Amino acid sequence: MEFIIWAFLVVVTVIPMMKLLPHFGIHQYWAFICVISPAVVVLLWVMAMKLQELDRR
Repeated sequence: MEFIIWAFLVVVTVIPMMKLLPHFGIHQYWAFICVISPAVVVLLWVMAMKLQELDRR
């Protein structure tokens, strides 16, 4: 049962990341690293840094 919940959470995380990452100049296949939970935080941090760079322009 835990595997099904984990797989659902991975799918719910990977699909939006695949759509968001290209807007920040990151290849969409980096979204598959979200299978590892701490990687989600790292990708969100990178996206936030890129957003700050875009706001400065």
